[in-house]
Amino acid sequence: MGKMKVGQTKNKRKRVVIREYKLDVGTVQVYDNYMVANFDEGATITLERAYQIIGISEIHFRGKDFGYISLRQNSYAIDPTIYTYIRQLENLKAFAIVSIKEIDMHNFKIEKLFYKKQMKFFIEFDNALAWVKRRVKSK
Repeated sequence: MGKMKVGQTKNKRKRVVIREYKLDVGTVQVYDNYMVANFDEGATITLERAYQIIGISEIHFRGKDFGYISLRQNSYAIDPTIYTYIRQLENLKAFAIVSIKEIDMHNFKIEKLFYKKQMKFFIEFDNALAWVKRRVKSK
């Protein structure tokens, strides 16, 4: 069994990237009803940078439910107060964090306290994606 990289998907159905944004802190890929963010080693996600990501969500998902997957391959810092702004996004229905790192599991508990909405931690990308898709399915 070859070791899979975090974020690789086992299912063969190709996921189509609608748009990829290269930010100074990493990349954000936009799909039909979710986005995947992968930030660089040592980056700091500040409120200003969170607004960039919120802006991307408004371009692609205005008036449409969507999910967000944070792929934590690298170690970076997040200002947890950004969650008080992110949780105001009415149409953000699922927030998933994907990591195999102990520190991220620890940070997740803190982030969850700030976010106060549907947020889940996953070790496998496929499981995160399945959960996000279930949550975003049109009511």
